Amino acid sequence: MGSAAERAKLVKPGRTYVGQQGFTYQAGVSRNTVGETSVCMNVLPMPPGAKANSHYHRGIDTIAYLLEGRCSVYYGDQLEHRAEVAAGEQMFMPRDVPHAPVNDSDAPCAWIVVHSSGDDQDDIVMTPELDALLIDR
Repeated sequence: MGSAAERAKLVKPGRTYVGQQGFTYQAGVSRNTVGETSVCMNVLPMPPGAKANSHYHRGIDTIAYLLEGRCSVYYGDQLEHRAEVAAGEQMFMPRDVPHAPVNDSDAPCAWIVVHSSGDDQDDIVMTPELDALLIDR
């Protein structure tokens, strides 16, 4: 397994992946990049008007820091709640809560997203039945 110092890794920008949420992420620390299994962090850029596919993370908590821009996060069993998030603010999404970020502004936004799992696609449950609730939002 090696010492802690031997397990330290630098993750450089440039590696991307497409998540089930419908976006291309900038890959950060994860199982895929450094072998980490208990936490991951990625960057999510969202162009104006972008809407995530609604989903939840089974047994996994999420912390999202809005690095730039403004964005809404819809959440709840019927996406009935809305948080308006501004740059510099953080959103905590408890495990098993359906949610979908929506960039309803006219400028790009970018999130730093952390999950309590080694990959943000672990135990993701898509909720397409809730996507229709985002049509007019």
